[in-house]
Formats: sequence, C-alpha cells, structure tokens
Amino acid sequence: MPSQAIDNARIIAKALGIQGATSNTLSYQLSIQRSVETEGVGLHTAVRSRIRLVPAPPDTGIVFRRVDLDNFEIEAHGRNVARVSYATSLMKNGVLLSTTEHLLAALYSCGIDNVYVEINALELPILDGSAQPFMDLLDRAGIRQLRRRRRYLKVVKPLEISEGGRRIGIYPADEFRVRCYIDFPHPMIGQQETEIVVTRETFSRELAPARTFTFTEDIDRLRAMGLIRGGSLENAIVLTPDGLLEGSLRFPNEFSRHKALDLIGDLALIGLPLQALVVAHKAGHALHTRLVSKLLAEPSHWIETTETVPAESSARTVRETSPVHAD
Repeated sequence: MPSQAIDNARIIAKALGIQGATSNTLSYQLSIQRSVETEGVGLHTAVRSRIRLVPAPPDTGIVFRRVDLDNFEIEAHGRNVARVSYATSLMKNGVLLSTTEHLLAALYSCGIDNVYVEINALELPILDGSAQPFMDLLDRAGIRQLRRRRRYLKVVKPLEISEGGRRIGIYPADEFRVRCYIDFPHPMIGQQETEIVVTRETFSRELAPARTFTFTEDIDRLRAMGLIRGGSLENAIVLTPDGLLEGSLRFPNEFSRHKALDLIGDLALIGLPLQALVVAHKAGHALHTRLVSKLLAEPSHWIETTETVPAESSARTVRETSPVHAD
C-alpha cells in the first residue's frame, strides 16, 4: 500500500468512534488535507476540463464551484438534480454541471463530508470511465479529521419506487449497504448482482475500478442526441453483439459493479452519509435520483443521528453473483 494511502487509513482509524469499525462509521467529519487537481475530457461534451479539490470547513458538504463562472456554487444535493438520463447532472439558477456520479461515489465512499470541487467547464472529466482515478486523487489529497461530529441519515421506514420492470427501495439497516441487480440480453452480461457494505476499503477494492459501458449498436443514436462525443475505448467498455470491441474486463461482473458505483454516487446527493440498505433492480440514474428526492421529501422515513455502528454488524462486506448469460 502506498505511504499516502497508509497515512489516510491511519487518519480514518483515528476518527472512528469504536475500535475496529469500518470507515463508514466515522464519529467525526472529514475533509481533505491538501488541494489536488486533475483534468480530462468530458464523456458527453468532449470538452476538456480541470477539477481541483480544495479543503472545506465542517458542515460545508460537497460543493462544486464553476470557476469559469465567477466561482458560482452548486451544492451536491438532491434539490439541485437536473437531467439524469445518461449521467447525473446538477443545476442551480440555470447553471449546469454534468456527469458528477463517479467523483461523488469516490468522495462519499471515502467518508469525505466537506470539500470544494472547483471546475472550469460544465462537465467533469470521465478519465478512464471508472472512479479509480478519483480514488488516486484522494490518496494524493490526504484526509483531515475535523472537530465536528458526523451526522448520519438513518432510514427507519422502507421507501420504494417502481417504474415498469425497474424498481428501487431503501430499507432500515445499521450500515450503508447497496444491492444492485442488472439484466442485459448480451452474452457477456445477462443477469448480474453485486451487494456490498460500502466503506473506503470495499469501494476501493471492489467497485472503483469498474468502468462505464455501452453497446456498438447504440453509439450512433447516442451521438445523434448530442451524447458520448468524448467517448472512446480509453474511457469505456464497448460491447459488440457477441463480445468486446477491444481489451478485457477488470472483473467478470464489471457491469453490475459499475452500476453499483453509479448508485452510490447518486445516493451522495442525499447530503448525509446513509445508514440504510438500498436495493436497485434494473434501475438507472433517473430512478436513483427519484429515490433521493422522495426520501428527502418524506422525513418520517428517516432520522438524523450521530450514533455510529457496532463493528460486528459489518462482518460480511461483499456478495456477488456470477454472470448468468442471457439466451
């Protein structure tokens, strides 16, 4: 493990409220230690952008700053959700920010409560199509514990949404766990399910490297819609009707792992770390963010708490199914 990652792990361990707990049970809020930056092209716009992560004080939350628009701030919160069909976008007072989900998933899973994300364009860089480059960026940034208790949103009553054959639900739990099921009629995908207790360690190991994917038969249609103009084999898995256009998979079920990654990034828009189980069945960004909005609008389903979780409740961290190939 690189020395910076070891230092980050020690800071997280110090912030834990109970001995041996996982990193989603932090007692104190976290920010980053130092500013770091990266750059790349946007998946949909093909516009090159630079992002810079900057330390923020307690109770700031995750706040994007459009430095090309006089540092206009857009909070990463459900009230600012905009277009979500093929990426999660935020909008405030007409100012748009697109493709936020991979960075948000990394920040949320690492327990970063407070950070400014400076960006000089309307879309975050896609980098390699996964959250791994953002995890590497956070390792460089380091972790700083703040002198403020961490608040959790603890779900106390189930909430479900369904739309056709797609559905998503959130249920009471003592930890943050997601279960993601997908079903695509493709010989390399079929039916896949990934379930994970979300901590910095499990996310980094099991989900962060999983890349976004698309199908060759959809490319012309998506580009005609003004989408994936920055897409390439360097930032996405591209599937032909019977296999991969190029390269190999990082995991046999990389597809369901990436969908779980996207789900976590969208759930970050709740604005507080979760104590809940979220189950997504053939869902996508639109259904994820509908759940966020509905949950925030129905406070009888949750409470805010500063209580952390007993370590033994997170003993089983990852479960996954092998791909079941479609006919």
